[in-house]
Amino acid sequence: MRTMKKDITILGAGLVGSLLSIYLRRRGYNVSIYERRPDMRKEKISAGKSINLALSERGWRGLEGVGISDDIRKVAIAMNSRAIHNVKGEIVYQPYGKEGQAIYATSRGLLNCEMMNLAEKSGVTIHFNERCTGADLEHGIARFENHDTKINSEVKSDLIFGADGAFSAARLQLQLSTERFEYSQHYIEHGYKELVIPAGSNNSWLIEKNALHIWPRGGYMLIALPNLDGSFTCTLFFPFEGEESFASLKTEKDVHDFFNRVFPDAVPLMPTLAADFFANTTGSLVTVKCFPWIHKDKMCLIGDAAHAIVPFFGQGMNCGFEDCTVLNQLLDKYKDDWNMVLPEFQKQRKPNGDAIAQLALDNFVEMRDLVGSDKFLLRKKIEARISEKYPDKWLSLYSQVTFSPHIPYADALSNGRKQDRIMGKVMALDGIEEKWNSEEVEKMILNLIEVQ
Repeated sequence: MRTMKKDITILGAGLVGSLLSIYLRRRGYNVSIYERRPDMRKEKISAGKSINLALSERGWRGLEGVGISDDIRKVAIAMNSRAIHNVKGEIVYQPYGKEGQAIYATSRGLLNCEMMNLAEKSGVTIHFNERCTGADLEHGIARFENHDTKINSEVKSDLIFGADGAFSAARLQLQLSTERFEYSQHYIEHGYKELVIPAGSNNSWLIEKNALHIWPRGGYMLIALPNLDGSFTCTLFFPFEGEESFASLKTEKDVHDFFNRVFPDAVPLMPTLAADFFANTTGSLVTVKCFPWIHKDKMCLIGDAAHAIVPFFGQGMNCGFEDCTVLNQLLDKYKDDWNMVLPEFQKQRKPNGDAIAQLALDNFVEMRDLVGSDKFLLRKKIEARISEKYPDKWLSLYSQVTFSPHIPYADALSNGRKQDRIMGKVMALDGIEEKWNSEEVEKMILNLIEVQ
């Protein structure tokens, strides 16, 4: 006979922790969240180290599962295409999917505040300024120190979730309590820095608002996502070291000279460019993998604590929200028997977490190096044509990940590898630029699909 769980503690009041708490509260659990940071709804949290988010179908599905998607749509802006800016200032638009398909830009801070409001509205208690200092997983005890009072406390619960991000304290406690715990973190050579394009007159957008803007420059890039107030949050992804790097831009003149040469059409839009560049911190980009994610029926990692990824497929939050969807489905399937739910959750999600981590790294190369090339644009035209004529045989990797919430990330990765092999052969054809939409090319692709 299984023991019913009543009290659940979640470490981390971020996006995934907040959504998870709503799911669990609606199932009747007593849920408390302990958050290391102050309440961002009351404190002025400085900007400068945040990448705007892009909600796609997996994320919306997670929100719809607790009936809050309509609330979140109010703070999101549809982006139906990439806007590729070349060095000459010319812009090429690449639709993300079919007509009507879009990803949705939203501010991390704005979304997080809204999610915490909805969590509290559902009956969740959130404790702020509480840093996890240790845990006794066997007895379900988490230890905290309050940042303001320095008072130490112990919280006992039936189950602890670690939803406290890439540098998770919960994961450390799991590692200390588990033999043969596998853990790796990988930093890419690039960092990121937040910049801004302010709103125009009457809070107007100075560039197309329904697009994700990319300035790809081979080895690095600048992106811009729209905000509700008419501004754009820009992110420069740039090497830490090297001839062209954060380390090489030491003065305001260095910054202006570099941007005028490399991103000339962006400079007139960014009046506080140099000031922002030196005021805002430079963030690192890390991929985290670990195993196991669970300790018996006492603890479970979720979201970035289990599988932090780089942001280049826009799937970090979406993947974490999908974790919540899958967990809720398993609770339905096994009637809240956590001894069954947690091992199955880990079994299903670990391969998919690894897969989206690889896809995100791969997409960085595509975004910074390929999206502006004629060869890449031609390949996308060919793929779009085949997908339109044979939707049951060809769905782009991007659509599989972004617009098809029922395709596991691991399957999308495998399918994408097959498509790469096929398109490698197609793009190597003599005269492909002239005959890309011919019956010959079409038959070749269909034949290759059958034999892959």
